[in-house]
Amino acid sequence: MNEKLEIMRNRKGFIAALDQSGGSSGRTLKLYGVTEDKYSNDDEMFDLIHEMRTRVIKSKSFTDEKIIGVILFEQTMNRTIEDKYTSDYLWDNKHIISFLKVDKGLAEENNGVQLMKDIPELENTLKQAIERGIFGTKMRSVIKSANREGIEAIVKQQFEVAKVIMSYGLVPIIEPEVSINAPDKAECEVILKEFIDKEMAALPEDAKLMFKFTIPSVDNFYLDYINNPKVVRVVALSGGYTCQDACERLARNNGMIASFSRALLESLRVTDTEEEFDEKLKTAIDGIYEASIK
Repeated sequence: MNEKLEIMRNRKGFIAALDQSGGSSGRTLKLYGVTEDKYSNDDEMFDLIHEMRTRVIKSKSFTDEKIIGVILFEQTMNRTIEDKYTSDYLWDNKHIISFLKVDKGLAEENNGVQLMKDIPELENTLKQAIERGIFGTKMRSVIKSANREGIEAIVKQQFEVAKVIMSYGLVPIIEPEVSINAPDKAECEVILKEFIDKEMAALPEDAKLMFKFTIPSVDNFYLDYINNPKVVRVVALSGGYTCQDACERLARNNGMIASFSRALLESLRVTDTEEEFDEKLKTAIDGIYEASIK
């Protein structure tokens, strides 16, 4: 754990988000060129998404030279690549750290936000994550308008779950996404930071957590957290921006690194030859890496 913590704090690079779940796997496959007529149920869909993730992870372009960690879906954690659990393959073969998405999706919108749904069996999931050599977790909520009550509820829920996760020695990634389509996005971020500051001040000095934020409207808005000893790393989601746009925005934020999903995978197609696939992935990785180290 100490070695992984040192890597996560200091290595140059970014985190790849390969944690598409039931709600987003179909969209990811469609973008990849696998249409709904190619599978007839969820099991077949998840088989196909694992094939895609395996192809990405095994690519010669996907290395620890530029990638620090990968966020996995629970099914991916429990599946194998070359007879190794995915997280073991990533660490043993690539020296890349694994995170586990632990949220179960979003609740209906209320007060301008979507809280996380309840997370049943969280502690059993965390125990299994430890057995699989997982370093940390990730959980996502969404903010759609500058409603103080809603944003406060998101922050309280995220930190409540994060404290449970930290009690197991895992590093939680708190992800209170601010929608890039929010008409008052900058105001949302001001309110969000206000409530996060209160929660951060109440944490013990030895707390270790991470944040995954939408790239802020004001450059370097989250610099306080990047310099906070309780914060292992601050990462950015692409949030619906194209890869080029997300990289340009990210590059203006000192110390913030990428944790992109769609922006990383957007050019890949199931029909690509291995050479084409590796080259497209390399182009995306190089661009995201450069934006992350500026």
